[in-house]
Amino acid sequence: MTQTSERLRGLVQSDIRRMSRECERVDGINLGQGICDLPTLPELIEGATEAIREGRSTYSRFEGIDLLRGKIARKISSFNRFEVDPERELVVTIGATGGFAAAAMATLNAGDEVILFEPFYGYHLNTLKILGVKAVIVPMAPPDWTIDFDRLRSAFTSKTRGVVVCTPSNPSGKVFSRDELEKVGALCREFSAWAFTDEIYEYIVYDGKAHESMASIESCRDLTITISGFSKTFSITGWRIGYVAAPPLISTAIGLINDLFYVCAPTPLQWGVARALDVGPDYYSRMAIDYEKKRDLMADALRVANLPPFVPAGAYYMLSDVSNRFGSGKDAADALLANCRVASVPGSAFFEEGRGDKLLRFCFAKDLPALEEACRRIKEFKD
Repeated sequence: MTQTSERLRGLVQSDIRRMSRECERVDGINLGQGICDLPTLPELIEGATEAIREGRSTYSRFEGIDLLRGKIARKISSFNRFEVDPERELVVTIGATGGFAAAAMATLNAGDEVILFEPFYGYHLNTLKILGVKAVIVPMAPPDWTIDFDRLRSAFTSKTRGVVVCTPSNPSGKVFSRDELEKVGALCREFSAWAFTDEIYEYIVYDGKAHESMASIESCRDLTITISGFSKTFSITGWRIGYVAAPPLISTAIGLINDLFYVCAPTPLQWGVARALDVGPDYYSRMAIDYEKKRDLMADALRVANLPPFVPAGAYYMLSDVSNRFGSGKDAADALLANCRVASVPGSAFFEEGRGDKLLRFCFAKDLPALEEACRRIKEFKD
């Protein structure tokens, strides 16, 4: 038997995964995948191990344990500046990626259209493809990744059922302003479309900017499905604990999908995250400061190597223009890995075919010694 499903047609292993495996093969420094291999908070470890020792390892409610949902609701109130009912409007999911998948399955039908801003996160695109939903791409303009709102309006049709807003963005590092969110929300209102906001990098913003949640805007609250999680904030990408906040009817539907496909997020790890949410605000401010220093270190290395960077306003990725030295991002990524044992990702992974092929994406969520060594190698990079 060789049959595979039609929904997989055209899907291949992502360049992110491919470069990570190639990096492992040569024992390199992986600046490709957003693994975020930084130390785990003691509070996370203590909360999870205590739950295991006390036998709290069975299924939780498919919406998540009560303690964690309550703490997420309080965090949303204080940081994101909108109110949610933890019983009726929150679902703990298998990471933000699982949250997006559950939200999309709960709200979209095959043949619907959803708008993605480019550069986009490939998992958003491929999730929509798997569901038979057409992704309509709206490019943003470098270097600041500005939005042409006339072009955005023209992308809406009678079939549009959603817009994905990733802020801060992977891979560009764009941080959407409140004005931009209001304009996107107004179009969603006009065309009866959902706003799926992926806010997984919400605490990682630079240069005095502040993260804005679309759901905090009164006119957007009832049409926004907020998706976030703890992989990036607490450097626990392998724990897969995320959440979705949505109006009650939609949250119920997302919970049903979450139960069907995942049953529940790992119970002991939910307890660990609940414990970590007690850390004070200094943790988050120090994290952003540390990442800003790493961002600047990365940008300097790329400038020295004549691979000019697009310096991000948030998240921990950086796009770089390789056209001064290479014909394509793939050629540059392969040469960098072969000559310096540093992995990156070709920019074409985040653009429609024919665009982004002169870019590389780097992830600087590494411990400082590893990042400094990677930057030293990049500065000395010769084709």
